[in-house]
Amino acid sequence: MPSQETPPGGQIDELAEPALRTFFRIAEAWSLNDPEQMRVLGISSLALLRAWRGEGLSSFDEEALERISLVIGIFKAINTLLPDAARANAWMRSPNKAPLLQGETAVAFIVDGDLARLQALRAYLDAEVGHD
Repeated sequence: MPSQETPPGGQIDELAEPALRTFFRIAEAWSLNDPEQMRVLGISSLALLRAWRGEGLSSFDEEALERISLVIGIFKAINTLLPDAARANAWMRSPNKAPLLQGETAVAFIVDGDLARLQALRAYLDAEVGHD
C-alpha cells in the first residue's frame, strides 16, 4: 500500500473541501446512509457530518483526510477491477468470500469505524488490481 504522508496543516484545509465533495459522491454511489458515513469517516456526530456536507469544515483533521483518501483508493480499485459502475458499486454491498471479508460485504467490513479495516480493504484491492 502506498505510504500516507502527512500534508502540512494549511494543505489539509485546502484539501478538505474537494476531499469531502468526493467522499459524498462515493457515499451516494455506494448507498451509504448517514450512520455508515459517520463510521467510515470516524466521527460520532450527525451534526458534524451535516456540517461537512454543507461545507462547514470545522473539526476536519488529518485522520479524516486519511480515511477519505483510503475510500477514494478503494473506489478507484473497485472500478478498475469492475469497469461497469453499477457492478462496482453493487460489489460493496454483496457478500464476499475473500479471506479478508469472510462472507461480509465490503460496506459491513469498513463501517465499524476502524481505520485499520479501511487500510486492509485498500491493500487487498490494490493487490487484486496488481494481479491483472
